[in-house]
Amino acid sequence: MLNKLFTLLLVLTALQAQGRSRVYTPEVKTLQVVVNQDWLSPPVMRLGTADVLHVSFDELSHNYRRYVYHLEHCEADWQPSADIFESDWLVGFNDNTIDDYDNSLNTTVLYTHYSLQIPNDRCRLKMSGNYRLTVYDEQEGSLDEPVLTAEFRVVEPLMNVGLSVTTNTDVDFNLSHQQVSMTAVYNSLQVTHEEEQLWTVVTQNGREDTQVAGTRPTTLQLGKAQWEHCRDLIFDAGNEYHKFEVLDVSHPTLGIDRMRWDGSNYHAFLFANEPRRHYVYDEDANGAFYIRNSDNIENDRTCDYVYVNYKLLTGHEYPDAHIVVDGQWATDDNADTYLMTYDETDRSYNARILQKQGYYSYQYLLLTADGRVRPIPEEGSFFQTENRYQAYVYYKGTGARTWRLVGYQQVTLK
Repeated sequence: MLNKLFTLLLVLTALQAQGRSRVYTPEVKTLQVVVNQDWLSPPVMRLGTADVLHVSFDELSHNYRRYVYHLEHCEADWQPSADIFESDWLVGFNDNTIDDYDNSLNTTVLYTHYSLQIPNDRCRLKMSGNYRLTVYDEQEGSLDEPVLTAEFRVVEPLMNVGLSVTTNTDVDFNLSHQQVSMTAVYNSLQVTHEEEQLWTVVTQNGREDTQVAGTRPTTLQLGKAQWEHCRDLIFDAGNEYHKFEVLDVSHPTLGIDRMRWDGSNYHAFLFANEPRRHYVYDEDANGAFYIRNSDNIENDRTCDYVYVNYKLLTGHEYPDAHIVVDGQWATDDNADTYLMTYDETDRSYNARILQKQGYYSYQYLLLTADGRVRPIPEEGSFFQTENRYQAYVYYKGTGARTWRLVGYQQVTLK
C-alpha cells in the first residue's frame, strides 16, 4: 500500500508541476479560477482588453483569515521567470490582501467565501505569458507555506492560430482517437529559428496531465508554421464525462439516486456508473463545474456543502493501479481526497468527497504503477466524443528574456 500511495503522490506532484491550480490545506475548498464568467473554458485573459480574472475559494469556518495573494510571471513550462523584473510585467503593487469576503448564510457547513479580481485598483498585468497567483495566510505568521495556487494565462494575439480536429487519424479511422492539426501565422513577429523561438502546448479539455508540449512543426513556410499528420497530436478520444447536479439538499436532482441527512451532514448518492461498452451521446461540460442551487441567489454564500458518494461498478479490482475521480474542480493536493477504494461485496470502487452545491462533470482515471494516467477501460474510448482542444503558442524573440504567449485558440469536436 505504501508503494501504491507513493506512486500516486508522484503522479499528483507531476500534475501540479505542469500548471494546475492547487489547494494545499483541507480547510480550503472550491477553488474557482475563471475569466469573464466563462466557466467552460480555461482561464485565459487577453492583454489590453476588459477581460477580468475571478479567483474565489471557501475557508471552512466563520473566522476571518487575513489572506495575501502574490503574483509571479512564469515561463512556458511554468517555471518562475528569473530573467525579468516584477516591474516588467506588473503595474501597481504585489502581495495585496483579499478584502472581499462573506460568511455563508443558512448552511449546515460554515464557511467564509473569499474572492478577488485581476486587474483591480492595486495591480494589473502588462505582459503576456503564464501567471501563478499564490495565496498565503498572513495570520499564521509565515509566507513560506501557501494556502493555494491559482494558475492562468494572459495572451497577446500577435499570431493567428488555426486549430482543427478530425477522427480520421494516422493510427485509426473513426475508432478511438482524435487528431489535432494547427497552424501559426507569424504576422509581424520575426521568427528565424523556430526551434528556439516557438513553443506550443496542446491540451484536451484543459487537462495538463495529457498535454502535448514542444512538438516541432511538420511544415515551415514563409511566415507560417504547420502541424499536419503529427503523431504527437493524436489523443485518446475517451468518453463523455459523467455529470450530476446538487440543487436542493432535501431531494435528488440530476444524476443523484438519493439524498440523506446523517444528523450532521447531507449526503448525495450518485447513480452507480456501469461499464460503457458503446458510445451514447450525453452533453457535458468536459470536467468543468458551476456553483449554484435551486434558488440561484447569492450562490457563493448560500450553497451548502454535501458529501458526494461516487460508485463505479467495474466487476473486478485493479491490484496494481489506483482509480481516482477527476474534474477541473479536483484541486485538493491531498492524495487521498479523490482516491477510490474497492468493495468486494458488489465489486465496485467507491469515494466520498465533500463538495459544494452545484453542477459537476467528472471522469474516472486509472493511475498505473509506472506513473501513467489514462481513462479506465470500462469507460471506453470513442471517436464521437465531444472534446474541447486548446492550443497555446509561445514566442521568444531574439535577445528576449522571457516567453510571451502570442497565440491561443480553442475548438470543439462536434
